[in-house]
Order: sequence, then structure tokens, then C-alpha cells
Amino acid sequence: MKIALIGYGKMGKEIEQIALSRGHEIVSIIDVNNQEDFNSGAFKSADVAIEFTNPMVAYHNYIRAFEAGVKLVSGSTGWMAEHGEEIKQLCTEGGKTLFWSSNFSLGVAIFSAVNQYLAKIMNQFPAYDVTMSETHHIHKLDAPSGTAITLAESILDKLERKNKWVKEEASTADELPIHSIREGEVCGIHTIRYDSQADSISITHDAKNRGGFALGAVLAAEYTAGKQGYLGMSDLFPFLNDDSSLPTSNL
Repeated sequence: MKIALIGYGKMGKEIEQIALSRGHEIVSIIDVNNQEDFNSGAFKSADVAIEFTNPMVAYHNYIRAFEAGVKLVSGSTGWMAEHGEEIKQLCTEGGKTLFWSSNFSLGVAIFSAVNQYLAKIMNQFPAYDVTMSETHHIHKLDAPSGTAITLAESILDKLERKNKWVKEEASTADELPIHSIREGEVCGIHTIRYDSQADSISITHDAKNRGGFALGAVLAAEYTAGKQGYLGMSDLFPFLNDDSSLPTSNL
């Protein structure tokens, strides 16, 4: 498979190594200094482009990839509020293809399934209040993290006593607070805690390095090459759907 990379920082370099190890070819690498390569024959020859940049440029990268006729996998966050509906419409009605996830880690996918199931159970036990914390490296621009927001939205879907998530402290009982910490070079730690007067229940995902995210992005690219539309982790990993069977590995 021919892959183009958009963004060549630490994640881009990690994705490159994993893609090459799985037998794929990197045909184009676009970073801040060669934006004109979106119009190159090499970029347009890619079966899929993988994009990891930042909230300020992600949307424009999507549009340029779509204009070049290249399918896209992206893990950039922070753009959904302003451009989410437009991008989804381009994929569902305009023939474009984007596989987007706030987190490509297989471990986070499993963690997300556990989070959904736990929230469904805890809906029956109102004595437990729920909070979330997320820790990332100091270079991360958005807070809460996209992963934290995705996890929170899954909780809100299952937990009837919570209606919205908020940054930091909750002011009303129906709010789910997300505490964000930025320190060092932390790849990502997400903790969900249910607390009552009697006891507490916590689940945590702690990323040790970027390898899991990079592998997930390449797996998503392999999946996306033969698909069309607006795709996500529940397409790649059906066990994220409530009515699905247990997971099987495709590593």
C-alpha cells in the first residue's frame, strides 16, 4: 500500500517505521516547509494519507487531501467543534473519506469498551459520582484531550444522571468534570473514577510510548484503503459496538 504522511514530528516518524515494517511504501511526506507537495503526483498516488498535526492546521490538511483525491486517516483533535459537521457531510454526501479517531491505541479501544460497559452498569447505582482526569505532555495544545472527550461522551450516553461534561470542577450534579494536567513528556494517562461514601472504583489507561498509537493508525490506513465515508474506531474494532461479539486480533 502507498502511504503519504502529513506531519513529520515524533508521531509521523513512528508511523513511518511501523508502516515500512508492515511492507508499505511511503510515497510522500508533507510537513510545514513543503505544503506545495499536496499538489504533487507523489502525494496524489497515495492510497491513504495519515495525518497527525495540530488543531490549527488539521482542517486545512483535510480539505487539501480531499481536493487531491486522497483518502485520509487522522488523529488530530481540537477541530471538531468548528468544522466537524462540514467534514462529516463531505464524507457522507460528498464522496470523500476520513477515518478519524481521537486515539488510535488498541489499548484505548479496549479501555473505551470497558468504559461503556462500566457506565451502563453504574447507571443503576446513583450513589456513585463520576469524574475523569487526563494527563499529557506539555506540548499538547487542546484540553481536555480528544480521547477524554470521547470517553466522556460515551459515559453521558449510558449514565442518565449526567447531561454534559465540563472542564475542571463541576458546578451542578448533572455535570461530568474532566481535570486536565500537562507535564513532562507524558504520552497519555486517562482515569475514570466512580466514588461513593463507601468505596471507589477506578479504571485507567496509561500509554507507555507512541508505538500503540502509531500501530493503530497504520491498521486504520489498511482498513480505510478499501472503504469510503466517515469512519472511526468502531468500524475497525466492532467490539466497541454494544451488540458486537468479543474482539478478535488482526495484528
